[in-house]
Amino acid sequence: MRRVWLFGFLTALAIAAGFLFLTERPLTVTVAQPESNVALRIYGLGTVEARILSRVGFEVGGALTALAVDAGDRVAPGQKMASLHAAEQEARVARAHAAVAANEASLARAEAAVVRARAVLAQSEAANRRQQGLAQRDIASIQRAEEAQRDEDVARADLAVAEADVAVTRAQGMDAAAGLQQEETLLAHHRLIAPYDALVVARHAEAGTVVKAGDSVLTLIDPATVWIQAYVDEERAGQLALGQPGTIRLRSQPAAQFHGTIARIGIESDRVNEERRVWLTCADCPAEMFLGEQAEVRILTGTRATALMVPELAIAGFDGHRGTVWTVVDGRLTRAELTLGARDDRGRVEVIGGLPEGAMIVARVPKGAAEGRRARIGEAP
Repeated sequence: MRRVWLFGFLTALAIAAGFLFLTERPLTVTVAQPESNVALRIYGLGTVEARILSRVGFEVGGALTALAVDAGDRVAPGQKMASLHAAEQEARVARAHAAVAANEASLARAEAAVVRARAVLAQSEAANRRQQGLAQRDIASIQRAEEAQRDEDVARADLAVAEADVAVTRAQGMDAAAGLQQEETLLAHHRLIAPYDALVVARHAEAGTVVKAGDSVLTLIDPATVWIQAYVDEERAGQLALGQPGTIRLRSQPAAQFHGTIARIGIESDRVNEERRVWLTCADCPAEMFLGEQAEVRILTGTRATALMVPELAIAGFDGHRGTVWTVVDGRLTRAELTLGARDDRGRVEVIGGLPEGAMIVARVPKGAAEGRRARIGEAP
């Protein structure tokens, strides 16, 4: 009986000793240390895009007869890139030319009629003056004078009609010229012309294909407007500003690092992914860029001469501004609520207030951490 009692006592003593060892032995922890020249960067993931991208096609429908360019070609402004079957429209242009020529002939005839009417009027005026003079001297009859006046009035009216015919013919000429211009414009729409100095990214149709008005035939970009479109978490986007520098890494060249600058910040966030878009122009990117290629950016939002940075994983209840961390005070663990500031691309947050005097923040919370537990500061990994 004594042996059983002694065995139970020793077992309880061992359990108590083990419990005290597990709960009271000092935990080895690493603490965050102040750093100098801290660069605050924001990470973003995006793709290579072009600010000026055009999916060009014809303003009229028809059958493609030729495509003069292919993907990868450079085109100059005004260069012909493709054409549609245009025989029908060319016939309409010829008909419009004929209408203009016919109107020119009609105008010449009407102007000649004006010249004739003016000559007749001059003759009638002279005859009328002569008859009126003779009638006043009672040499000619009043009837002859009245007939002469009538002939002058008729000649003047004929001149007015001839001049009106000239005005009508000229108006018809303007209409014919406008019709010719319209037909020539429609004929020009059968040719696809490069709108600017561009690079052909893709072509979407081949010769013989019947395309509708507005169908995309070629995709063009302005190579000078290639930039990086990146998505940044909304929680970090408040630190962004135009002109901030950033580093760029392309997926096809992971060992290379390029430099860019924020050129645009989107005014609308993605409502699903809760991200904001930013665009960076690249100063030293390769001459040949590939649209859609994945790119990583790290934007420098500021620097600190000295700063205490804490890993986000060590912060409990972090709401973007405040959070609770474990600290070591006089060799024991205790909690402290801190005021936090800017973040960096390494998952750390700047401490700007709330840290008790002499307290050191635990950078990696060990298993078994409890209020008042003894702690020993070890070296950071």
